[in-house]
Amino acid sequence: MNSGITTVYTDGACSGNPGPGGWAWVVPDGEFAAGSDSETTNQRMELKAALEAVKALQGEIVIVSDSTYVVKCFHDRWWEGWLRRGWVNSAKKPVKNRDLWEPLIESYRDRNNISFRWVKGHSGDRWNDEADRLAVQAGSEQISLKGNLSS
Repeated sequence: MNSGITTVYTDGACSGNPGPGGWAWVVPDGEFAAGSDSETTNQRMELKAALEAVKALQGEIVIVSDSTYVVKCFHDRWWEGWLRRGWVNSAKKPVKNRDLWEPLIESYRDRNNISFRWVKGHSGDRWNDEADRLAVQAGSEQISLKGNLSS
């Protein structure tokens, strides 16, 4: 692995949809952060996790997420159509969660050093599972967490 690239795992969780939720990001054997919202959706928490990781981490990053909603936006370049159509989706409806998409897409475009990779959720991936655990904890306890997982 190139030491100049930071891999960060992100996840969101929600009890009910909408309901209380949590988000988290984790750098393997490194920093982590998590937070919550009292009334939210799973998609919002998945997005919030990616956005918070981008805001917290400098340099080139690879965001690993089990959210096809987040990953496909960038792999399939949905965002380009949204911008071209004035934040309207292909069904001619306003893009949901624009308040989170807009700063994430702006950072993606400005920094030009952010990429996304999909991982199957709940499949035994250590760091995806850790991001999920932290998101669930933050959501269920409605708390913020921050720390370092290094030995």
